Order: sequence, then structure tokens, then C-alpha cells
Amino acid sequence: MPIHHLMVGTWTPPGAIFTFAFDDEALTLKLVARTEIAQDEPISWMAFDHEKKAIYGAAMKKWSSFKVNSPTDIVHQVSHPMLHHPLAASAETNTRAIFLLPARKPPFAVYCNPFYKHAGHGSVFTTDPSSGALTSNVQNYEYQPNSGIHGMVFDPTETYLYSADLTANKLWVHKKLDASSPELQLVGSVDCPDPRDHPRWVAIHPSGSYLYALMEKGNRICEYLIDPATHMPVFTHRHYPLIPPGIPNRWTQYRADVCALSHSGRYLFASSRANSFDLTGYVAAFKLSDSGAIERQICLNPTPTSGGHSNAVAPSDWSDEWVAITDDQEGWLEIYRWQDEFLARVARVRVPEPGFGMNAIWYD
Repeated sequence: MPIHHLMVGTWTPPGAIFTFAFDDEALTLKLVARTEIAQDEPISWMAFDHEKKAIYGAAMKKWSSFKVNSPTDIVHQVSHPMLHHPLAASAETNTRAIFLLPARKPPFAVYCNPFYKHAGHGSVFTTDPSSGALTSNVQNYEYQPNSGIHGMVFDPTETYLYSADLTANKLWVHKKLDASSPELQLVGSVDCPDPRDHPRWVAIHPSGSYLYALMEKGNRICEYLIDPATHMPVFTHRHYPLIPPGIPNRWTQYRADVCALSHSGRYLFASSRANSFDLTGYVAAFKLSDSGAIERQICLNPTPTSGGHSNAVAPSDWSDEWVAITDDQEGWLEIYRWQDEFLARVARVRVPEPGFGMNAIWYD
């Protein structure tokens, strides 16, 4: 089918989920639905469950879930407060629900991260087997008091969970207690190579052998080998830039954002954002070996705007050909074609609403 739907959320109120239709033959992109949700629950990061029957949202002070009956029929199920710290849910604190990771394997739990203050714990939610709705907060597992986790990824077996701790400047490893239980236990943590790195995102190769850590302040991708005995990440001392060389104040002018693998696992995409609307952000692509080692950096292209809070890259999950990029400086959703190792924008649409453009998720 030439029509593919994507959903996008917002960083600031009013809350809404936007649905778009991308025609991969006509190369058109259209807004086809705006689903109103609770005004004070805008979704800064959203993700599908394993069947794409539910959407989970990191929604300001809540963790939310929605039933997806069709691309244009999305219904709120439930919103849970942050209970990992007595002050987290208070309107007087800046603690914010920032990221969540739904499991792709049974028992299909959802792993949630807060940010800013009182963000020293992750939360594990069970889900309803029939509807996918978030049900119970079964664990609040500990990082450390000054932690701020912004991205996580499971290994291919969903036994080991890797977390990027931006504020404590380290990578954490947790392990599921057993295959039938969603709860985690700590394996260990490693400090980042440079105290200024501040890891924001992690991705893992389908082989499970290599982990890629995107450093927000370091504006680079660092390659890690996963120790097969301990499952801890080991820095290979190979790293690649996410902004061009020679930029003054490189530690403060830019913030790297998201990294994600293509459908085949042959390529890794990563992005950075500028802290000034007068500058552009950047999107990079890397060629990966069959085992997951980074073979080379292919490109480092400027994006149309700074990216704002976003510039999040979202490769399609059925083909290497399409990559979506969202921007909340001006509210753009853009579709790029990845062909012969060139990246070309083929369609875009603007939504001039507050905070639009956090991350895109591909429905079909």
C-alpha cells in the first residue's frame, strides 16, 4: 500500500495527537486527524505497543495510554501519575515524564523515565493483555539521586536494559529478574569517556554486540562493544561527530538528540539540535557492519531549522527507504528518502501549533 500513517505529539499544552498520511508514490504528506487529549498532558515522547494497538505517552506529569482503533480513531484509556518520588507529581516541581520504552516481548511491560528534579528512579508498568492499556506501577527501580535518564534500549533478547543517564553522565545496565517478570535488578554502570558527554540516547544493533550512545553535550556518537560475559558496555574509543568541526562554543551551541537504526540494521541515523534559531541542526548517517561495528560516517547534513527541542529521526520500521524528522522550532514533519546512501527530503507539512513536532511513530 502506498499510504503510510504517522502519529506525532507535542512538547507543550494543549495536548493533541496528530495523524498524517504519507503517499510513497505521489510523495505527498497530509495532516488527516487531530485527536484532542487532556490539555495538560501533551506527549513529549510516544511509542506503540508491540501490536500497534496502543500508544503510550510521556505526558508532562503523567504516563498515558491510548487505544488505536484506526489511524484516525484514537481513544484515551488511562493516565497514571508519577509515583516514584513523593514530590514528582507535584505541580510545584519541574519533574517531567520524558521517555518510555514498551517491551516487544512478553509480559509486554512499559519502562518509563522521568527527568529534571526527582528523577532518580525508573518506573515499570504492566499492561492489559487485551487492550494494551497501562495497568499497574509494579516497580520503581533506582538509579541515583542526580540521575536524569532520557533514553533506553533493550538488548535483542529483552533481558538487559541499557539507560543513558544525561545528568549523571553514565550508562546503566539492568537485567530482568526472569523472563516472565517485568521487574529489573541492577547489573552496573559505566562513566562516559568525557565528563562533558552527557548521554541522551542509546541504540543497539540487532546482533546485540554493539551499543551506540549519543552524547548530547559531546555532540558525538560513541561506539561500545557489549561484553558477552558481563553484558556491560565497553567503549571501543571510536566516536563520530554529530556537528561539523570548527564550531565555536561546541559544548553550548548544539545538543545532540536521537539515534536510531534503519529497518535492516545496516545504517544508523543520528541528529543534533542548535540552541539558536539562527543556526541549523544536523542529521548524520553511518554504515554498520554485519556485527554492528561502525564502518564509516556517510553524511552530516544540515536540517532546515535548528530543530528546536526535537529534530528527532524516525526511520520507518518496514523499509530502509523512509526516514521521518520532526521539528518544533516551526512545527514541521518531514519525510526523507534514503537511497544509494543519499538523504533527500521528499515531503513536508507544517503544523503551527504550540510545541508540535516531538517524535514521529510509523503506524503502517
